[in-house]
Amino acid sequence: MAKDGEKSDWKEFIWNPRTREFLGRTASSWGLILLFYVIFYIFLAGLFALTMYVMLQTLDDHKPTWQDRLSTPGMVIRPKADETFEIVYNIHKTESWDMYTEILNKFLTPYNNSLQAQKNDECTPDQYFQQDDSGDVKNNPKRSCQFNRTMLADCSGIEDRYYGYQEGKPCIIIKLNRVIGMLPGKNGQAPYVTCGAKREDSDKIGELMYYPPNGTFNLMYYPYYGKKAQVNYSQPLVAVKFLNITVNEDVNIECKINANNIPTGNERDKFAGRVSFKLRINTMY
Repeated sequence: MAKDGEKSDWKEFIWNPRTREFLGRTASSWGLILLFYVIFYIFLAGLFALTMYVMLQTLDDHKPTWQDRLSTPGMVIRPKADETFEIVYNIHKTESWDMYTEILNKFLTPYNNSLQAQKNDECTPDQYFQQDDSGDVKNNPKRSCQFNRTMLADCSGIEDRYYGYQEGKPCIIIKLNRVIGMLPGKNGQAPYVTCGAKREDSDKIGELMYYPPNGTFNLMYYPYYGKKAQVNYSQPLVAVKFLNITVNEDVNIECKINANNIPTGNERDKFAGRVSFKLRINTMY
């Protein structure tokens, strides 16, 4: 009998036909609770939307309002076939170096003189191309300076479409990562690239040629204003040609940026402002 009583109590708790209560509450009580939570969550959603709206009003569509800018930009090389930073090929096996020339061709196509003339300006070299806004009036879109492929001379792929790979005198292309607002160099001194072999390979690297001359990143390509503000921006490049590097041996090479206001390496990233890679040219059949 006790079990029947407990069962009856549970049934009444779930639905009491006398008081018309469901789980101990009447329909009006459940309605008020539901109404409270609907209003509560609408309020939270409205508060979130208002917060996001206010925050978005502080943002600029063309440049980040806040940026934790590194004091030293990173460097990238091309060709880069994989994540190993190795360029290894045999001059007698076209298939071993053809992929490198294809990567360089694709990378340099936007720098064709005809395309640069269509979308970018001829700028005054050796000085920053600054395009400041006038108060609240945005000077957008901002213009960009031409970087013509022919400036890379023997490494442009125009006279030598194999970039020297077929004769054991390969070219590599170096660029600095984009940093909004960065003014590299000061007192008119442009940043420049130097490459050298690691200590154990110092006698293997041979003679190098840099294009443009002295491996400089001309000041007229700076500052960079961002992808939206400066749609047609063409990053300046430096090409390095290895004229008589030791063949049939690994040569570990490091290239770094040199500027009087850009430190190379720091405690957080010892590779900041430099890039290392291995170059091996095989000549055996």
